[in-house]
Amino acid sequence: MAYFLRFAARSDVGMVRAKNDDSAYVGRYLAVVADGMGGHAGGNIASASTVLDLVHLDRSHQRGDAGTELADEIQTANSLLSELVSTNPQLAGMGTTVTALLLNGDRLELAHIGDSRAYRLKNGVFEQITTDHTFVQRLIDEGRLRPEEADVHPHKNVLMRVLGDVDASPELDLQTLEVEPGERWLLCSDGLTAVLNDRMVEQIVRETPNLDECVNALVELTLAGGSPDNVTVAVIEVALTTGDEPEPELRPVLPSAREAAGEREASSGPADASAAASEGPAEPAVRADLIRADLLSRPHLLVGAAALATETGQIPIVTQRSTERRAALMLTHKAQAPAGPLEEAPAPRVRRWLGPAFVTLGVLILLAVLGFGYTWTQTRFYVAAAGDRVAVYNGVPQTLGPIQLSHVYERTTIPVSNLPEFRRSQLEDGLPASDLQEAERIIEDLRGELRAVGCAPEGGPQATDGPSAEPTPGPSASASPTPTATPSASRSASPSASPSASAGATSTPRAQPSPSDAQTDPGVVTADCGGNLE
Repeated sequence: MAYFLRFAARSDVGMVRAKNDDSAYVGRYLAVVADGMGGHAGGNIASASTVLDLVHLDRSHQRGDAGTELADEIQTANSLLSELVSTNPQLAGMGTTVTALLLNGDRLELAHIGDSRAYRLKNGVFEQITTDHTFVQRLIDEGRLRPEEADVHPHKNVLMRVLGDVDASPELDLQTLEVEPGERWLLCSDGLTAVLNDRMVEQIVRETPNLDECVNALVELTLAGGSPDNVTVAVIEVALTTGDEPEPELRPVLPSAREAAGEREASSGPADASAAASEGPAEPAVRADLIRADLLSRPHLLVGAAALATETGQIPIVTQRSTERRAALMLTHKAQAPAGPLEEAPAPRVRRWLGPAFVTLGVLILLAVLGFGYTWTQTRFYVAAAGDRVAVYNGVPQTLGPIQLSHVYERTTIPVSNLPEFRRSQLEDGLPASDLQEAERIIEDLRGELRAVGCAPEGGPQATDGPSAEPTPGPSASASPTPTATPSASRSASPSASPSASAGATSTPRAQPSPSDAQTDPGVVTADCGGNLE
């Protein structure tokens, strides 16, 4: 007798997003959920390419080093994302979470990074096995934030660890767990837990014996709660095979009509650009056929962006590149094998040009690192004083020799002198923001504090620098989130949030959709002592 997995999975674009950035795969030995980020540019590409790079692990393992293999393949998927970004700069900043389970004999190997989650129901106990790699979770671990405050914290979705082009070797959480027949696992993206609390999730997992019905109930309840983000759910159950039971039928799942119609339009730009830049126009379709043939050779479910990618042939080139890399590594290992007893290794020859070549290479690497570092700083924002007015700065509040790494992006009419003392001291150091939307949220918080103290409003037109001369649409704030639907904040793949930022944030929950999701202009807000941002 041997262990195998029974499985069910479903992914939905949700009620707000324009496309699905989530991907999931479940089979007899492997379950993976990935939640991509990067907005329109590449969230779907990041999750789809990562999931498709791992599906070859869905095979029988008998102990051995399956856990190491799973971790190595996730690291390889991370390096492939970096290669995609270098090939197509439009994908810069994309990343993805990964939560994966690999059945290894009578054990489960777990690998996790990001804020997707794994729950286990075993021996009557339902518990969260993974730990979120978020800023608020770090505050909770350090005792600086209570768990019940995490859901309304303004930085609750700031990720500290993800796969992507931000880290050459990301740190994974790895576990090996003994399995028992009948134990059940739930893997999900944060689109589920942003709407449903753990108690409701546990009730459904406990009381719904059929796996497909369990998955559908979780997704439908999330959609009924507003589903501000993509939602992806995979449920697996450990079972013992007796050798005479029929092979599970193949159950490939394609996107729903509503989801496919939106995603085909949304993904046609970056995905096609990535495919054309990497392989040319003819290769992706051929390779997609090969991937589909491989997937159809075993029972599985593929949902979300990965399913759409395999259907259209826009993203799966990453899996082929991964295969080529693994083959190259095997050849390299063979070439580096020690010589036999009758072979004599050739003596190395010292060449005079090696020294200058290494120096030149080192200089080029240094210049590349400096250039990349400067480019990265220009993707950051912070709020600080510009004279006696509060302003949004693009960059970081440092200098590199004579080079100033920030400039005023937008100057508001909020007078610094009317702010509380602790706010003025914070503005001296700068309040960091992961993106422009978060910086605008900080401005709104400052304006709210001025309204609270009842100062007289500032008159005159808004003083702006740069792009703020014309009104720009921004995310609307929600003052009354429903008990079951908590809008998820905009996500950042870089850990730019800091305790100083959280100290100045209000506790009022706000919906912060990403720039691609903003639908309305917040309008002109008359603020006491704060002026108007728009």
